[in-house]
Amino acid sequence: MRRSDREITDHAQIEAILMRATVCRLAMCDEGWPYVVPLNFGYQAKCLFFHTAVQGRKLDIIQRNDRVCFEVESDNKIIESFEACGWSMRYASVIGFGRAKLIDDPAQKRAALDIIMRHYSDRSYTYPDDVLAKTAIIRIDIESMTGKRKP
Repeated sequence: MRRSDREITDHAQIEAILMRATVCRLAMCDEGWPYVVPLNFGYQAKCLFFHTAVQGRKLDIIQRNDRVCFEVESDNKIIESFEACGWSMRYASVIGFGRAKLIDDPAQKRAALDIIMRHYSDRSYTYPDDVLAKTAIIRIDIESMTGKRKP
């Protein structure tokens, strides 16, 4: 990392940023071209979970190439200045790499959906079988991640 003074090395702080973030950007490589999508997500035990339709570009790409990159941020605030080049931003971010897997087992899908929903709500939910059949779950097994902060 170029700005080591902004690097976050404490894993608990990195996980705290993940827990505060509301959107995760998932980056994939589609036949040599980058493809990035913003997604709702859940995080638990060094894994990210996403829900999506059972067909689509994301799934097509992941089936060809399971290597992905992700990014989240939180605590964003623009710092204004009277000088154009004096503007700045406060932020905390996490960038990571991992391998994507599709979860097909209905019980594992429900568990993943619980993780996603806990990220946004304290309530419990049920997932009808017909809805589950139309829902794909992507799990990212995180291999590495780094944090960065500008307070």
